[in-house]
Amino acid sequence: MTPSPRALRWPAVAAALGSVAAVGGCGAGAASGDGAALTIGFVNGDTSEFATCLQKAVEQEAKARGVTLKTANSRMDAAKELSNIKDMITRQANVLMVQTVNIDALEGDMAKAEAAGVPLYLASLATDDVSGILGAAAVDLKGLGALDAGWVAEDAGGEPVQVGVIAGAPGAASDLMVAGFTEALPDTAKVVADQPGMFNPVKAQDVAENMIEAHPDMDYVFVANEEMAFAARKVFDSRGGEDIKIVTENGTEEGLAAVEDGRFSATVANSPKVIGETAVRSTADLMEKGEKGKVSGIPLTLITKDNREEAPQYCPAG
Repeated sequence: MTPSPRALRWPAVAAALGSVAAVGGCGAGAASGDGAALTIGFVNGDTSEFATCLQKAVEQEAKARGVTLKTANSRMDAAKELSNIKDMITRQANVLMVQTVNIDALEGDMAKAEAAGVPLYLASLATDDVSGILGAAAVDLKGLGALDAGWVAEDAGGEPVQVGVIAGAPGAASDLMVAGFTEALPDTAKVVADQPGMFNPVKAQDVAENMIEAHPDMDYVFVANEEMAFAARKVFDSRGGEDIKIVTENGTEEGLAAVEDGRFSATVANSPKVIGETAVRSTADLMEKGEKGKVSGIPLTLITKDNREEAPQYCPAG
């Protein structure tokens, strides 16, 4: 049974992540547990629009709260992520905030942070067991995919349909989204193609060309982010696939405009602005209170032509 194709609120994260709690904020001049000024070492996972907006939100919230911030980027390289973790420890960060390349890469990160006695906070994803980390601002990625599948199910109306999937890069984020989408599809929907676009519009274009050539009768395609979805839309429209309906995720201004004019049928609003602000606010609060293992779930909303105004701001201004 598919979820309501409108909104998924964060309590749904509980089933996937275990212990979940809302996390409040604290005032400027945030402190670490021993009262010293707080220094966050933020290790970003890549240079996509999502990651860039996430970092901007982290930077602005840290500045507003008087938190010192040091940043690094792992560029989708797990080895680089571990190196960045080690570097942030050397640079004497009180707490590590990580938008991880891959959940599997976190084992080494967590071990290194634990050995150094530095708490670790996760932005956008959470491990199954959060008892060993400071906390997380987590998106229910399986639920995100299920929202798009719910729209497909409703639109198909019980008729047999062919569905394609343009995934991201192999790894936790993409795998969870795709699993959530495919598992929530109705029995009348057949997935005829599933290929990774690597979160890269150029690669996604190649995937879309292969997909429509092999399956010209596809009805729907799930694309793991809007950047790739724009590339796929151009390919489909140029190859006689104007009727293929695209569902995707992000909620950028460009993506919302594409929903309004029909290039995308639906997108799930997944705001890095909200994630970044929540992550800094939660990190400061948990460090001040001396608590850990808290997860703050990020609301998700399926956006169609009918509810454009419900989309949260995607990227911070400036």
